Amino acid sequence: MKNTIFSFLKYLFYFSFIVLLILYLFPGSLIGYFLYGNFGKQPDLISNPIGTSINHLVFFFYLSILAFIDQRNRKKFINSFSFLFFISIILELLHYFIPNRAFELRDLYANGLGVILAYLMLKIFRKIKE
Repeated sequence: MKNTIFSFLKYLFYFSFIVLLILYLFPGSLIGYFLYGNFGKQPDLISNPIGTSINHLVFFFYLSILAFIDQRNRKKFINSFSFLFFISIILELLHYFIPNRAFELRDLYANGLGVILAYLMLKIFRKIKE
């Protein structure tokens, strides 16, 4: 049973990572198109003062939690953090070059913060569990 859950989480991580790549690298907002019929409109899924950057934080937090759970041993855990943090920066920087996309510093911070918060949360959880 436990292996089945971890196997499911691993495939959910890979699926979510592919979705992230598609959403980030598509020239326009796919979610905006599906919700509003407009590739240029970014959805504000959670109303807040910082705008759509919260979407970035939530998705990178979610993706990081899945990756950290999947990579349970210590060395892979650190590699997952480095990989996700690097990807969070690179994907946002690519918005300079993708048509109909814009680089936003707040999104870059939100991406990194999502990874860092997931990392810290799981480190605290491990300490409590010991």
